[in-house]
Amino acid sequence: MPLQIRATDAEHPSALLDLAWQLPLEEWPAESLVALPRGISRHVVRFARAGEEVVAVKEVSEWAADREYGLLRDLDRLAIPAVDPIAVVTGRVADDGTPLEPALITRHLGGSLPYRSLFETTMRPGTVSRLLDALAVLLVRLHLAGFAWGDCSLSNTLFRRDAGAYAAYLVDAETGQLHPKLSDGQRDYDIELARVNIAGELMDLEAGGSLHPSVDPLTFAEAICARYEELWHELTRESVYPASKRHYIDRRIRRLNGLGFDVAEMQIQRSPGGDSVTFLPKVVDAGHHQRQLLRLTGLDTEENQARSLLNDLDQWMATQDDYVPPTGPRSADHALGARPEVLAHRWVRDVFRPTVRAVPLELRRGMDPAQVYHELLEHRWYLSERAQHDVGLEATVASYVEDVLAPRGPDPSQAPVEEPAPTED
Repeated sequence: MPLQIRATDAEHPSALLDLAWQLPLEEWPAESLVALPRGISRHVVRFARAGEEVVAVKEVSEWAADREYGLLRDLDRLAIPAVDPIAVVTGRVADDGTPLEPALITRHLGGSLPYRSLFETTMRPGTVSRLLDALAVLLVRLHLAGFAWGDCSLSNTLFRRDAGAYAAYLVDAETGQLHPKLSDGQRDYDIELARVNIAGELMDLEAGGSLHPSVDPLTFAEAICARYEELWHELTRESVYPASKRHYIDRRIRRLNGLGFDVAEMQIQRSPGGDSVTFLPKVVDAGHHQRQLLRLTGLDTEENQARSLLNDLDQWMATQDDYVPPTGPRSADHALGARPEVLAHRWVRDVFRPTVRAVPLELRRGMDPAQVYHELLEHRWYLSERAQHDVGLEATVASYVEDVLAPRGPDPSQAPVEEPAPTED
């Protein structure tokens, strides 16, 4: 069978043909590869450049490749954080006629790191907790969508910085199963696997001296299960309120929003006597700030990053002469005020992009532009508090580069993530 690349939405499928498919992945030439940190995998995995994209290539059986490709596409359709599937490659044959294993190609998740890279320097307990919180949220999101992971672990997850927290992405769906709804037994099985896997991974880090002395692997593995149960209970429990206190429903919805979830629909029933109401929400991933920022600016970011950038955008808009407050009266003088989308485009062009570009690419250590800008905003607040006045972005960038990034030095293992090219009005 000749070489076959089955792709559905690859931006440059022809560029995949240039890769060395006639060689086992372990023998691919260095000029085809990209030096990126890799996690532990039961299969051979390599990062390669295909045209303008960096892709991850995993050797696996054809049945497993097709199955995982389909599951990753399902997760994408359900808006679950996971790596993007690009193609399945079959019909690989070496120059001497030896059949080679098929391969699954996924898009490299820019700015992401496997957990072992995050632990290269001894991680503080608070940071470990945020990492495990992100994994617990991911597991809840998967279970709400009816996806049983079957192998939840740190090794099968990629992490991206999201302002002061982390966002977790599923990177290996090989053992997963998608159902209309999961039973309690299916969820319990996933949670127990997560507890065992994470305890083992943290023990491995402890043996290698990469774990903070105060981090107990068993305690932290139990903590992720407790965090999961807390989230699941809050997101799925049925509430009964007195009929005279219907505002409790609004309070519950706000609490769900605060956890990062929206209420897509809800069931509200009055009791036969009319003295109480029963409330059962159906929650979905929130992403409110992500969607708002994307609509206004075209910037695709994590949720906490979007919240940070939107706050800065709002403050900047208020300083513009043609800004019209959304809730204020529209006077005759403001009749020709600029729409929010126009001001947001101007902010991206005149503020966001020039500020990010002023930070040397080689010092960003894999941070995407949104994370760079968020950290600049945090640094600006710190400097302004110390100076008792707003120091401005120009002074912030200079201080951030000199005092924060330069002492760390460049990170050669990280492929830089460039911000999008500017567009014309």
